Amino acid sequence: MESLEQYLASDVFDPIDMVETLAHHNAWEFDRVADNQIAMTIEGQWHTYSLSLAWSGYDETLRLVCTFELDPPEERRGVLLETMDGANDRLWCGGFTTWPEQKMVVFRYGLNLAGGAGAGGIQVDDLIAAAVNACERCYPAFQLAARGEGTAEEALGIAIAEAYGRA
Repeated sequence: MESLEQYLASDVFDPIDMVETLAHHNAWEFDRVADNQIAMTIEGQWHTYSLSLAWSGYDETLRLVCTFELDPPEERRGVLLETMDGANDRLWCGGFTTWPEQKMVVFRYGLNLAGGAGAGGIQVDDLIAAAVNACERCYPAFQLAARGEGTAEEALGIAIAEAYGRA
C-alpha cells in the first residue's frame, strides 16, 4: 500500500479511493457503501459526526454530507433555523440545513470538478477537515439555540466568537 503522502500527492483521481485511504490513515470507522460512495464517522470535540461522500461522474461533483443529531423543542425550531442562517452567512464553503424527520443537522458541500478537473488528495482531505471544523465551530451555537432561552444572534455571538491571543 502506498504511503499517505505519496497517494495524496499523486495525479490519480478517484476521490472515494482517496477518502478511503484517509479514513484508514486516520483510523476513522468507515463503510464503502458503493464504488462511488463512502460513509464514515469522525469524533469531534463536541460530537461524533457522520460523513458521507459520493462521487457523481455524470455531474462531475464530489458531494459531502456531514450530519449530527439535534432535536430542538418545537418552540425553539425557529431560533435554530435563524441561527443556521447566521452560521451560513459566516461560512465560505458549504452550508447547514436540517432533516427534521431524522432529527438531524446537515452540513452539505459539493465540490464541482466539471470539464475533467481533478481534486488532489490534499483537497479532499481539506474538504473533510473543513466540514468537521464547520460543525465543531457551529455545534455550540446550535445547541444554545435549540436548548437555550436567547436569540439566534446571542447563540452565534457566544459560540462562534473569534478567539484572540493564546492561553
